[in-house]
Amino acid sequence: MGRPPSRQERQRRLKTRALPLVGVALVAFIVGAVQGCPGSPNRDAAESYVDAWKDGDHQGMYEMLSTKSQEGISLERFVQRYEEAEAEATLQSLEGSDAEGDETNAEVPVKANTLAFGQIEQPLEFTFGSDGIAWQNSLLFPGLELGEELTRTTKLPNRAKILADDGQVMAEGPTDAREYPLGDSMIDVTGVTGTPEDEAADLNSIALGYEPGQTTGVSGLELAFNARLTGTPGGTLFAKPIEGGTDGEGRELGSGEPAPAKPLKTTIDPDLQNSAVANLGGVSGGVAVLDAKKGFVKALAGSAYSILQPPGSTMKIVTATAALETGAATLDSSYDYVTEAPGDGRMIQNAHGEVCGGTFTETFANSCNSVFAPLAEQVGPEHFTATAEKFGFNRPPQVWDAASLARVNPPIPTVPEADEYDSDLAVSGIGQGLVQATPLLMASVAQAIANRGVSLPTPITREPELQPESGPVKVTSPKIAATVADLMVAVVTSGTGPAAAISEGQVAGKTGTAEVAPSGEVDAEGNDILLEDAWFAGFAPSDKPKLAVAVMIINASGDGGTVAAPIAGAILSDGL
Repeated sequence: MGRPPSRQERQRRLKTRALPLVGVALVAFIVGAVQGCPGSPNRDAAESYVDAWKDGDHQGMYEMLSTKSQEGISLERFVQRYEEAEAEATLQSLEGSDAEGDETNAEVPVKANTLAFGQIEQPLEFTFGSDGIAWQNSLLFPGLELGEELTRTTKLPNRAKILADDGQVMAEGPTDAREYPLGDSMIDVTGVTGTPEDEAADLNSIALGYEPGQTTGVSGLELAFNARLTGTPGGTLFAKPIEGGTDGEGRELGSGEPAPAKPLKTTIDPDLQNSAVANLGGVSGGVAVLDAKKGFVKALAGSAYSILQPPGSTMKIVTATAALETGAATLDSSYDYVTEAPGDGRMIQNAHGEVCGGTFTETFANSCNSVFAPLAEQVGPEHFTATAEKFGFNRPPQVWDAASLARVNPPIPTVPEADEYDSDLAVSGIGQGLVQATPLLMASVAQAIANRGVSLPTPITREPELQPESGPVKVTSPKIAATVADLMVAVVTSGTGPAAAISEGQVAGKTGTAEVAPSGEVDAEGNDILLEDAWFAGFAPSDKPKLAVAVMIINASGDGGTVAAPIAGAILSDGL
């Protein structure tokens, strides 16, 4: 670690810089004393600048600059310069002490805590214009002097292994040559390493000790937990002359030794992971499997959380819950047998124009659009949105800690806000329109019903510091959850989902078929044939739930009951 200058040396520097302006400073001091103004505005400004930096408020820092300084560097470039310097230094946090100085100059002792180079104690030296801080390159990092910039040498430790829940190794080896002892199906969840895809990703990896363009985690767990898997890098941080200096050489500011991280233990069940990947069969889509009572992710295959699609009639789990809560429907409700019903100011048809009706249980089991589209309107936009949000819509997946979530930056499943439905509330109730979901979310919807109406976070690791901070959410009452579970059992026993049935236990679920886009073909009557996604969401065994699952097949060859349900059943069978 670079040795900080002594108090005497700092005072000498300040006095030397201030000599030409001693007379001005003395006048300012006298005026201040006469007016009774305590302290120094410039020292306060220097301390405020460091405080803003500590909070990551680059815009606030920029606003403290003099007009002349702002004319010399734009806000965008200012932020970019600091982000680059922070990444180069692997800066984690900083703290400042009381400023010293006069009316022209100030100095703030700063402790910069870095990932690779230890704690660096050096001053930030400020000068001032007539209306703010006179910004200069030396303010990019504590210890830099005029005409200097940061450079470094780094050394990375061995990358950590990724373990399954039972301790088996899912991924291991050097960053640029990872191996998968349990087979390539693990890659669907571990992700891969590679070259960062864009400048922002490259900057993130530089902040972890990687060099620009160096192989790093780029997807899955390798990306989400890149910092954890990388371990602690080492090396030396230097201040070198901007003109004529050599990279990796200069005045030493700090140094550290690399330290490898321990293996990362996940919640993944290798057998379920193999089953999910095998049963998805390489088609476009995704699978998510959760522990029904604890929420943990047990398997992910394909695009389990990375692609949003309309969930089709699996959304009727949400609609049924909201309808039972508001009294818009009960188990005693009955409905006429029709092929279509009004909703959103138009007629909404049942799938394939089928006649559908009967008891509430029968209409759920047979997925009657003619019932559930109008029910969404009866529930109303406020309660429909509120119910969907309790199930997990309109928020990021609850899989990772905040820093890891930011690295992954997954799409957020959505339903409209209460005042944004326009003419789409009824179709939202059947999982069309503006509703967008992922297999991970719909597995979580099934998990909430299986867990007596309580939705749980879905962490993918056993390490508490890498889990989401969110807690359980009470979606609905145990009584209503039990009623919806019975409706889902009817789907498999007497409705659209018998292909999900297994011998290991009773499956409760809901099929879904979502129309997504014209296929470019027309039927015999000249109507556009629409591409469809096939869905299934459910859990098993229905009496003592262990696993919740959701399957999405994009541009499927058939409906949810034909295509997605048997995949879900096969995975549940393998897991029970």
